[in-house]
Amino acid sequence: MSRTRAPVALAVPAVAAVALVVLPLVYLLLRAAGGGLDVFEVLGRPGTLTLVVKTLVLVAAVTGTAIFVGLPLAWLVTRTDLPARRVIAVAAPLPLVIPSYVAALALLGAFGPRGLVQQLLEPLGVERLPEIYGFVGAWLALTLSTYPYVFLLAGAALRGLDPALEDAALGLGRSRWGVFRRVTLPALRPSLGAASLLVALYTLSDFGAVSLMQYNALTRSIYVQYRSLFDRTPAAVLALVLVALAAVLLVLEERSRRRVRASASGAERRPKTIPLGAWRWPAFAFCATVVAFFLVVPLAVLVYWTARGVELGHGIDFAWEAALSSVSASALAAVIAVVAVLPVAFLAERYPARWTRTLERLAYTGNALPGIVIALSLVFFAANYLTPLYQTLALLVFAYVVRFFPQALAGVESALQAVHPRIEEAARSLGHGPLRVLATVTVPLIRRGLLAGAALVFLNAMKELPATLLLRPIGFETLATEIWKYTALGSYSRAAPPALLLILVSAPFVYLLAARRGSDVSAPG
Repeated sequence: MSRTRAPVALAVPAVAAVALVVLPLVYLLLRAAGGGLDVFEVLGRPGTLTLVVKTLVLVAAVTGTAIFVGLPLAWLVTRTDLPARRVIAVAAPLPLVIPSYVAALALLGAFGPRGLVQQLLEPLGVERLPEIYGFVGAWLALTLSTYPYVFLLAGAALRGLDPALEDAALGLGRSRWGVFRRVTLPALRPSLGAASLLVALYTLSDFGAVSLMQYNALTRSIYVQYRSLFDRTPAAVLALVLVALAAVLLVLEERSRRRVRASASGAERRPKTIPLGAWRWPAFAFCATVVAFFLVVPLAVLVYWTARGVELGHGIDFAWEAALSSVSASALAAVIAVVAVLPVAFLAERYPARWTRTLERLAYTGNALPGIVIALSLVFFAANYLTPLYQTLALLVFAYVVRFFPQALAGVESALQAVHPRIEEAARSLGHGPLRVLATVTVPLIRRGLLAGAALVFLNAMKELPATLLLRPIGFETLATEIWKYTALGSYSRAAPPALLLILVSAPFVYLLAARRGSDVSAPG
């Protein structure tokens, strides 16, 4: 199948979807080319290189830490007799529902000047904690928001891996560590590569955490340029630097993927549960520490601010109407994104060619652009060429799809890599066309990947801020805009209730994702 020509029925919708995704990039190129400012003048400024270096350092640190945290968690939950592993399996991905700006606020409230920890330690003579502003704060906040990507995708790959490969290695006398290092880890490389790419692109495009932690990354500088200058061309040039960095990441991930392909798994046999022995409780301590720091601490801080609001007479005002708006827009974006990525992923995996790979790589540009840049580009096009769509829900949903297209694509591709092409070839040999094979054979086999991609789009759209602020219809408030409105005023006691509601509304979707992708957690093999 991989050597046949790509069918037109798949190529046309794939090209159309990617063309819409790269629309913001076209806007940036037009701004940079026609703004009347020499691009090299902006690139040659002393501060530009500093911004690039600081951004890359943050990306590397967050990506490495996310793998260090997420991969061991996934392995312990899916393969071992870890105590309370079903609880850990549900709690570990829950930080995914916490926006980076809420994570930053929670960390500041806990570990910042006059934060909760310092107040608790003052009776012991501790007058000041180490500074959390800057790199450390941004690194911790973004790791909190991104390590679930690694946990979810690595967990799905571990469940789909044929246990016969590991059993054979054990039969040859390999130790458990040797089997993991030489068999399991190479088989996980495609999923880890996809998860790392998501983490890196998320970090590249984040604005909330780096702004609140006062870390001068590229996104923060772009936002300042847009807000402070009448001529927005310098910001467009810096945004193109972001695109270039994203392209480098994509190339590195592509080369890593070429070295090894995911092993096809048609077996439904569950792997044997690995007894941890003396490491059982230390492993549990590691998992509990991760959950406590990345989930319990932020929730505790939000609850504290909510209680402080009650003490100050503000009451508890849960924005239910904003929650309904958030859910409706995010759900629409999730469904549309999953449908749109199917032809792109199928072409890239089943009809590999230079143009299909290029199409796939272009599809990842949306997540490399800050939400503010995507929003402003869509405002420009809508105001000038598509006036009826200006300030409509359709334009906001489209922005979500563009922004989080890579999440859906990564989930679908990861699932496709585990389905052997010969299954689809057998269906085609019976006279079925490519679209029918995709709908009746492939889609049922990759339903877990579809669910993962849709869940990632939904959860990220729920907490998307810049695009929502600029593109929402008049009077259309979401939980993200409610949180930011009070945060901008410094009223954390008023921002805490909608932040808690955002977590409350999003958490069931993470639970369903973990339950459907990991039903084996409660039933060890």
